[in-house]
Amino acid sequence: MSLPRVVSRDEWLVARKELLAQEKAMTRARDALNTKRRELPMVRIEKDYLFEGPDGKASLLDLFDDRRQLIVSHFMFSPDWDEGCSSCSAGADENSDGLLAHLHSRDTTLVYVSRAPLAKIEAYKARKGWTFPWYSSYRSDFNYDFHVTLDESVAPIEYNYRTKAEHEQAGTSYYIESEQPIEGPGMSCFLRDGDNVFHTYSLYARGAEMLGGSYYFLDLTALGRQEEWEEPKGRAISTRGAIPDFSA
Repeated sequence: MSLPRVVSRDEWLVARKELLAQEKAMTRARDALNTKRRELPMVRIEKDYLFEGPDGKASLLDLFDDRRQLIVSHFMFSPDWDEGCSSCSAGADENSDGLLAHLHSRDTTLVYVSRAPLAKIEAYKARKGWTFPWYSSYRSDFNYDFHVTLDESVAPIEYNYRTKAEHEQAGTSYYIESEQPIEGPGMSCFLRDGDNVFHTYSLYARGAEMLGGSYYFLDLTALGRQEEWEEPKGRAISTRGAIPDFSA
């Protein structure tokens, strides 16, 4: 791998300012995109999904743990695998009690869900030393309905909002070419209004891997970061998710 060019401080500053302009543009574009994401309509969940966790059977509503929002990380772990997906595991390794605490302070719960039986999940979780909530959707329609388990014998193929034919036309058939059932990465967000649960957002493929701290998780949700900021001059602004660009 080649190293960056060595230049004078003045040359570096010119290049850095050019990059800064691009970074600011990307930040503003991301804020605008987050706003559009929060404005997406939502779909009421009518099906009674049943999961299994350390405390026994649980409904989708139970997974909220009495909070208003729920983020489900679809962890790739097929029932016939002895361990979970290595890529999903790398992301899970970065989960921390602090991350969960920040999400909880915004009335948001993060859980992991896999199709593997609970006994396999618990054994793998203990081996990894993880403490986050992880549920089994074994023998449930949940993974199929949210298009992270692909099996044409159960339902038509759809992944990352493309059908099998659309993947073939777009040249992205590599998502669906493995032996079925195929496990795929993803993340889904839900909002609770009383006992009614609504699906607000899902992302798949590389998008499910491009996350960071708690703010990035909250940016996927209907309520966003739920913060108010003040500009340096004292004029209060309500961003519902975006961090103001004080350096503009």
